[in-house]
Order: sequence, then C-alpha cells, then structure tokens
Amino acid sequence: MLLAVFAFSLMQGLIKFVSHIHVFQIVFFRSFITAIICATMLRREGVSMVGKNQGILFLRAFLGLTSMTLFFITIQRIPYGAAVTLRYLAPFFTFLLAIWLLKEKVKSAQWFFLLTALCGVALLKGFDTRIDGLSLLLAILGAFFAGCVYVILRKIGKSEHPLVIVNYFMCTAAVVSGCAMLLTWETPALNELLILICVGGFGYFGQKYMTLSFQYEEANIVAPFKYTELVYAFAIGFFFFGEGYSSLSFLGVALLLISCVGNVLVRSRVA
Repeated sequence: MLLAVFAFSLMQGLIKFVSHIHVFQIVFFRSFITAIICATMLRREGVSMVGKNQGILFLRAFLGLTSMTLFFITIQRIPYGAAVTLRYLAPFFTFLLAIWLLKEKVKSAQWFFLLTALCGVALLKGFDTRIDGLSLLLAILGAFFAGCVYVILRKIGKSEHPLVIVNYFMCTAAVVSGCAMLLTWETPALNELLILICVGGFGYFGQKYMTLSFQYEEANIVAPFKYTELVYAFAIGFFFFGEGYSSLSFLGVALLLISCVGNVLVRSRVA
C-alpha cells in the first residue's frame, strides 16, 4: 500500500499540472497506458486475461472508473491537498460496507473514529472557501465508489491474479473514456502528452500494488494506510502549486488523520 501511495501521488501531481485538459482525455491516457503495460505483463507471465469471475471483475471496473473520474474532476476543481483529503473518506465507506457485505468484525471505537472523520470534513469544507458544494459532493461520491471497490477487491481475495483485476479496470476505463473524449478532444502539446503518458505509467504501479494489498489483508486494516498520501499531497500542493491552508482547515485534516490512525490501531486488535 505504501508503494501504491507513492506512485499515485506522483500520478495525481501530474494530473494537477494538466488541469486544463478535459477529464475524459486524462482518464483515457491514464487507463490506456496502464492497460498496455498490464496486457504485456500478463502475456509475459503466461496468465490468461479472461479471469475466473468476469461479472464481479466488470463490476469492479465500472465502480473504479466512476470513482476515478470523480476524483480527477475534484483535483481539477479544488486545491490538490483538499481533494486528496476528501478522497480518503473511502476507508470509512469501506468500513461500513465491510460490516454489511463481508461480515468483518468491528469495535465500537471505530464508530467514534468515523464521527471524528466526518467532523474533519465539516471543518475542511466550512473554513475553506475554495471548496464549493458541488465539488464536495463529487468528492464524497468518489470516495463512496472507491470504498465499494476496496470491498470488492477483498471479496475477490486471491482468486484472481492482481494484473487481471487491473487489466479489466483499465481496459473498461480506456474504452468508455475513449468514446467519451471524442466529443471533447483537444490535441495536447508535446510536454502535455509526455505528462499524460507518465500519468498512465505511475497509475499502473499504483494500481498493481494497491490491488495486491487488498488481496492479502482485510480491507479495514489496509485501506486507512492510504492516508499517508496526505503528506505527499500537501507537500506537492505547497511547493508546486502554491496552495496554503488556514489553521482550521488543517485541524480538519488532522482530525481525518487521527481517525485513520485510530481505526488502524483498533482494527489491528480486532484482527
């Protein structure tokens, strides 16, 4: 998960650099490049691309595409650090869904940390005027669909090769976004094209290692470690995009981070 976080941070920082490019083009390049790498690796390893659970693999793909598109839109609309912070409500949606669908054990303290996370979101939204209501809604919806993805990955477990799961996701995303971007296509400059290619490359490594992490550990334990991406997000936002935050906004972020760490500690005792 830590390797996935680092790769995704680089990918997201590059997306922020090309915020003026339509989201469908960004999703396409991110997906198409990753799909090519996945297909090459699967062929090299002699693994079939078909998979064993086509239905749930396509479901994971469409949920992932929805979550990814909403997240990229959020990155384009609001400060990078805030977008990533709101994205990491996903582990708490995972927490709620895992109780219902996976019957995973929980403790009462985890409900407290969920409430703490919601207070953090309220502080972040309430004291940062750059975050409008629509952007907040898109961010929360993106986090919800990401939570759904995490639970599905846990449900799949080790029954599928991680690259098969990623390949379904990326091929589906490439086809859907490829058709959609025909309506909004603008030819990127050479430097923008290179950035978009790198987005796909870093996205591949992030997707691969994230999938592995959820296959080998319970969703409630692994998902919160994605909060370490906040460190990268705020550093990138500050040094490359000149993003600053008020003390109350940082308090909101701190509450989210505390809730993450607390959930990890409590969940490890349950496990």
